[in-house]
Amino acid sequence: MSGKRIFLIGDEWSNTGPANATLSLRKHLPKETLYLEHSSKALRAIELTTKMRKADIAVFSGHSRQNLVGMDIAHRMKIPCIYIMHGCVEHENMINLVEDENMARDERRMMERADLLLAVSEQFEEWLRKSYVEYREKISHLTNGIDWENFESYRTGEKRDEMRILSVGGGMPRKRIARICEAVEILRKDGLDGLRLTVTGDEGADTEKINSYSFVDNLGLVSQKEMKSLYQSHKLFIQNSIFETFGLAPVEAVLSGADILLSKYCGVLSVLGGIEEKDIINEPDDPKEIAGKIRQMLKDDNHTRIVVETDKESTSWTKRAEELLQIAQKIAG
Repeated sequence: MSGKRIFLIGDEWSNTGPANATLSLRKHLPKETLYLEHSSKALRAIELTTKMRKADIAVFSGHSRQNLVGMDIAHRMKIPCIYIMHGCVEHENMINLVEDENMARDERRMMERADLLLAVSEQFEEWLRKSYVEYREKISHLTNGIDWENFESYRTGEKRDEMRILSVGGGMPRKRIARICEAVEILRKDGLDGLRLTVTGDEGADTEKINSYSFVDNLGLVSQKEMKSLYQSHKLFIQNSIFETFGLAPVEAVLSGADILLSKYCGVLSVLGGIEEKDIINEPDDPKEIAGKIRQMLKDDNHTRIVVETDKESTSWTKRAEELLQIAQKIAG
């Protein structure tokens, strides 16, 4: 990289999609790349200052108050900043009925101070350009990658339940899991009375409704190890979001051998190959459409088709790290 050194700053420990993406980038960037190593906020604040002095460019992955502090430090040191946006806090909080003016303000400040905004999918880039026209000229994308290197570790001999559906996102309205519940209820009344739905994720505005269905097993927050086991034991994974900037969960599910059913608003569709109309939910708020797609998927499968037809090289984290290096080189000058 002609001596240019990246300081990658972001959550790597919380087992969220953004954290896993940040960790994957870290694994594939050059060994001289700088990172935050401490867990305490006080020590990380010190690291931000000491390591920023050694950096040529700062890359902030995800939304946090700490990243905003880091941008302030970088600006004082005249170090250019890239902000990788895994989501839009302002918009997502509005959909989830948990609007937070402070979080929205912090996000806009990060967008304003960054020299470049990188969306994690082409769809999200397009949405950002339309929704935040004041930053249009500095918005691009760095699509999340797929963990092909550990492909075999996703698959085990665990028995898969052909009448089990899995979805992640808990009670967040944005995930529209309540609509999946309605679809499953339709199917159970129409003869598929053994069909069950497993839900993972934090509580939200839709939690009470989701828990009201007797066929739902709401596990709440689970570990990464538990999540992998769930992918391997369920027939079908559904991501029914009305706004999903990327979505690593469908990737993990399909690599684990589960079939997947995704709403058309999932950014991950930009990297998956072999997608057909029957794999997509066009209207996430229509339980009848969802029920029809589930019924068809219980008879068919799509995980092999999608894995085989997705290009391994262009979607790898190795390729994404290379692209980030090229982008950083251009910004750093």
